[in-house]
Amino acid sequence: IDDRYSDTCPKCEEDWELHGGKCYYFSTRYSSWNQSRDDCRRGGGDLVKIDSREEQVENTAMNDDYDVFWIGLTDSQEEDKWLWVDDSPLNTSFLFWNDTQPDNWTLLPEGEDCVVMGKKSGVDDLKCWFDVFCKDPYKSICEKSAETERVTRV
Repeated sequence: IDDRYSDTCPKCEEDWELHGGKCYYFSTRYSSWNQSRDDCRRGGGDLVKIDSREEQVENTAMNDDYDVFWIGLTDSQEEDKWLWVDDSPLNTSFLFWNDTQPDNWTLLPEGEDCVVMGKKSGVDDLKCWFDVFCKDPYKSICEKSAETERVTRV
């Protein structure tokens, strides 16, 4: 094919949604953080890493107001050292913690080392992050790079 008449087009597998060159899968299965991460990896991705305000807004706009989803952020290796699933540190210029979060509520000895994204109380269109017990069951958001497909222009 003559490259002058073709473009690459990002695409996602069935049931994955394309946004900004990445594919997202909103799992409706309730699982622990670790099980959710394993499920995402089996699908070729990982729990979502939120790198920008745009990605936070896109992900919050794509799910139901009252849903709560695991994201790929944890301080399970070292308390208060928040890392994404790719081991990159949390960018402090993109923080979406709810008002009193993270609070590492210690009702359980393990504390709260994993993060969900959920609705901020009293605000209709804003989702925030909450640290929670990693074994609690929640839905999850998986992310992976979109595949590129060459399409011919006519």
